[in-house]
Amino acid sequence: MSASRGSRRRKARRRADMPLLGGARPPIAALLALLLAVAGATALVLGDRDRASLDAAVLTSQQHVAEDGALSLRASLDESATDLQRAAALFTGPEPVPADTVLDKLGKVYNKWRGTAVIDPVGGTLLAARGENIPLATVLKGAPEAKGDDKGDDKDGKAAFGLGPRLVKLRSGETRMLVVAALRGGDRPRLLVASGTLNVPGISSGEDRTLLVVDSAGTVLASDGPSVARKSWAEKARRTAAADSAKTPEPGGHPGASGHLMGGGKRGEERTAVGYAAAGRAPGETSAAGALGLSVITSVEVTEDVSAVRTQAFGLAAAGILLALALVVGWVLLRTVQRPLLQLYLESRRLSRGELDRPVRQFRGREPARIGAALESLRKQRLGGRPTRTGRARGGFGTRGTVIVCAAVLLAWSAPLLFLLNRAGSTVTVPQQLVEDQRRRTDTAADRVRKALNEGWADVASVAQIVGAGDGKDGADKAVLETTLREHSRYRSVYVLDGDGTVLSRAGDSPRHPGGKKPHPDSVVQLNTSGKEPAVAAYAAVPGGKGRTVVGEYDTQFLISLVTRPGLGQVWLVDKKHRIIAADRAHGYRAFAKLPGRHLNDLAVSARRDADGTAILHRSRNSSIAAAAPFSDNGAVKGLDWQVISAQPAAWLELPEYTAERHTMLAGLLGVTAAVACLGWLHIIVIRPLRNLADQAEALAGGDRKTVLFPQHHDEVGAVVRNLELIRQQLRPATGASAKPAGRN
Repeated sequence: MSASRGSRRRKARRRADMPLLGGARPPIAALLALLLAVAGATALVLGDRDRASLDAAVLTSQQHVAEDGALSLRASLDESATDLQRAAALFTGPEPVPADTVLDKLGKVYNKWRGTAVIDPVGGTLLAARGENIPLATVLKGAPEAKGDDKGDDKDGKAAFGLGPRLVKLRSGETRMLVVAALRGGDRPRLLVASGTLNVPGISSGEDRTLLVVDSAGTVLASDGPSVARKSWAEKARRTAAADSAKTPEPGGHPGASGHLMGGGKRGEERTAVGYAAAGRAPGETSAAGALGLSVITSVEVTEDVSAVRTQAFGLAAAGILLALALVVGWVLLRTVQRPLLQLYLESRRLSRGELDRPVRQFRGREPARIGAALESLRKQRLGGRPTRTGRARGGFGTRGTVIVCAAVLLAWSAPLLFLLNRAGSTVTVPQQLVEDQRRRTDTAADRVRKALNEGWADVASVAQIVGAGDGKDGADKAVLETTLREHSRYRSVYVLDGDGTVLSRAGDSPRHPGGKKPHPDSVVQLNTSGKEPAVAAYAAVPGGKGRTVVGEYDTQFLISLVTRPGLGQVWLVDKKHRIIAADRAHGYRAFAKLPGRHLNDLAVSARRDADGTAILHRSRNSSIAAAAPFSDNGAVKGLDWQVISAQPAAWLELPEYTAERHTMLAGLLGVTAAVACLGWLHIIVIRPLRNLADQAEALAGGDRKTVLFPQHHDEVGAVVRNLELIRQQLRPATGASAKPAGRN
């Protein structure tokens, strides 16, 4: 008998030790595995951050400078091409406009071209010319393309009857961009030709920065700044850009190849940081200049810092502490949760099989002790005893409290890493080159906004020329206005005012010109200083129009797009009272709000005194690099007195100190995630059902024979519940039999 009983006990133990689908084992095992992985990651990512090479932040900054220049160059060339094509389209009519009249009106509006001409492509005759001589042979060589049908071909950025922009090398060695557009009207075709200088994009070069514009062959077409191995850098950047050109641009990234290079040199000496960017176009984007194969290269000499940020010992110590805590937490959970569950399963299974000779063992822990006491009461009832209330057994610390303590121990390791330890602080050495680059890029952004507003005024002025040539009837003016609005995404509305400010004709949204107020003189004007949306408009008087004025109101989204650039931080376009007109999309803004910070207001005041703008490294609890660049006082925007201000938290820079801080925070975040996920899993799957099981076992021991017990999960707790249900079913007949004799007595 004893041998058979021992065999049954061993089989029961083996079944209990078999791995189950759920229960306490998976979350405890997952917790140990994740903590081991977090410890390993902590030791790896918190290695020493050596400055033996140039800081990644400096190299990335050069890439952003080159990207800004490439976008500025492409936008300038595209604008020149589209301006000429749209101007030519405005001279379309049943009768040909005289060539001299075309060039005279064109010269009154646009002053960007060095030379303009009207030629007869059939006979090669020069009909009219202004400015420098244009190489007509180059134009006439491609003239047959201008004789196409009325549909035209816009696939490669060529407008109908246009040849698209092309680069021409003059005998003097200078490079010109030629733009050709067809003049319609009459029986004989004519071509309107303009030549412009290929300038370096509007980035302030200074004494230490070199800027190059190169073609697809690596030939330097334009340059600015000191000559630092221009040819070698151009060729190397061209090869690298060609290798990157096959890559698909990332959404929201630069439309074309871009990157950075680092020159050779000895440790501690000056080295050359190079950024390059192609003035290309994204897939599906229309850009005439994007097909020219131009690239912008920028280079600057940087002194290398050979110091290092030491965090290896810190990472190894943190990883070692986490390993020790993982072993302690795992041992506690095994002793207080998993082992009592397996022992409760053995005891409940023994009672359900009728093995009642031995008392149920005593358990530590509140819930296991309560369940063990209930099982002992049930064993006595099976032997003829009466149901008794076992009471709330206080056998020790609760399992939920144990899990909370384990979570607190792990969070005590993670929280300091996440919030306190290894902080970079406000004394981090920020390279002066980054401060200078912030100023240069902010100045480039201001130049981009200024040029875009001036170009918009020039478009409105060209419309005013056409409106002035008409008879002033609403139908003719409205057709011109609708065409302008359709072809220019920068406007929200275009309309014509009379001398008293009354709207004569409009296209687009409702005009925001103050009613009853005379039109402003030729300029770009800010119409309001409060409200939900800024109102900015370009005014151009109609020649001989008796006070009539064409107005083009800029779309707010157009202004926002001008100041949105990656890697520049938060950017604001502000008026002369430092009220926000537009800001980058990523951070949003409230129109006409004040700048966030007194140091930014002080910076704006100082920049107004310095035409080249200024930049500072603002030291505070959270250091930041800030720069301000006012508009240069020229063109139609000279009365605005606007500025572009940018601020970038130093923590966003790719400096070794901040990289170590972010990696430390990442280790802490991983520790928090592992602890919360696995211990939360354990609480939901095991601890909460175990507490319910204690209540059910005590109710059954107290005489509740009607409540059917069924398991929620197929795990250790569920196995104990199944055994309790078997015991309940075994107790019901015995209770009924003992009740009848008591009734007869």
